[in-house]
Amino acid sequence: MTDRDADFTAYLQARQGRLLRTAYLLTGDQHQAEDLLQTSLAKLYLAWDRVHDRESVDAYVRRIMVNEHNSLWRRAWRRREQPTDAVPEVASPPPAYDDGQSVALWSAVRTLPRKARAVLVLRYYEELTEAEAAEVLGISVGTVKSQTSRALARLRETAPELREEER
Repeated sequence: MTDRDADFTAYLQARQGRLLRTAYLLTGDQHQAEDLLQTSLAKLYLAWDRVHDRESVDAYVRRIMVNEHNSLWRRAWRRREQPTDAVPEVASPPPAYDDGQSVALWSAVRTLPRKARAVLVLRYYEELTEAEAAEVLGISVGTVKSQTSRALARLRETAPELREEER
């Protein structure tokens, strides 16, 4: 195994779980999240030698995931998908990392448009600053602020049970 492969493997072992959770929160589906992460990690591996600042690898991967997630929605085959009234045989269980307290929250978040969902995931789950989230998404800080505000307002309207008690 080369040093390059050893470095990449060490990175994967340390970060794969968190990256999978981020992909899940972006897509809202475990299988799509696994596909998104696999594609993103393949792209990261191809660019591994060009990533000189190892401290910014997480930001680089998040950027790849957001870009890849956005491009999936733009593909023509996605528009040809036909909705159906048939319910799947078995509902997928909540992800193993979810302690059950946030199921209602993430169900509500999944109803948001994908861009608003991406902003919330980066701001509150990944705990990025507004400027960092803007950089990852390729938008302005003002857009991050307005998307966050609108998304939170929509969550308050559609899921009032998630609001904290007034003190």
